[in-house]
Amino acid sequence: MDHGYGIETHARHAQTPLRPAARYLVVIESAGSVLARLFLDTRVQVAEFDASTEETGSMTHGLTPVQGAAGAEWDSALAGHSTTERAAATVYTLSV
Repeated sequence: MDHGYGIETHARHAQTPLRPAARYLVVIESAGSVLARLFLDTRVQVAEFDASTEETGSMTHGLTPVQGAAGAEWDSALAGHSTTERAAATVYTLSV
C-alpha cells in the first residue's frame, strides 16, 4: 500500500555545502540612509539591510567597532561609496 495517500512524495533533499559565515558588518551611510552590510572574510557582500533594525544591535552587542573602512581591502567591496562615507563607516568584526 502506498503511504503517500495519493500525493507524490518529495524528492530527497540535496545536501550542498553551506555558505560561509559573515565575518564583517559595515554600518555606512548612503544617500541619507544608514545601511548595514555583511561581508565574508574575502570582503564579498552577502547581505544588506537597514541599520536601524534590531538585528544590527543584537549582532554588534559587546563588539568594539573600528572607525572607517578606507583601507585598500575595502576598495572593491565599497566601491559605490564616497571616501567621506567610507571614512565615517563603522566596521564590526563578527565572532564566527
